[in-house]
Amino acid sequence: MPATKRSAPSRRNSKAGSAKKSSPKMSHASKTTRAKTSRSSKSKATVDHEEIRKWAEARCGHPATVKATERNGEPGLLRIDFPGYRGVHSLEEITWDEFFDKFDEKNLAMIYQEKTATGKPSRFCKLVARDSVKASSR
Repeated sequence: MPATKRSAPSRRNSKAGSAKKSSPKMSHASKTTRAKTSRSSKSKATVDHEEIRKWAEARCGHPATVKATERNGEPGLLRIDFPGYRGVHSLEEITWDEFFDKFDEKNLAMIYQEKTATGKPSRFCKLVARDSVKASSR
């Protein structure tokens, strides 16, 4: 019988990380949190609306929703859409107000990167649950 490879325990299933769920929610005024990505390049996490808007607009990005996830005229999954990467058939542009209403309703944070490893402006961003950012940024 071949030996099976054991993997490291998943953080998602870790009970230690779930103990922090009762901690206060990250506020818009809270400072940006630094985190490491799996590529070992530095990234930041924030819930600050103005910081997110400025970062996206500096890269010609705009708020969007995945069309197939919209319900009753409300935005579904949120994305930052960039020129040249547009999901013409899958994304629909929305206003920043609509974006941030859903962002706060779903208790999200944005992980983003200012520059790539080569020093060019990065377009890397990911919307994640705020609780997961708090746990991973410690």
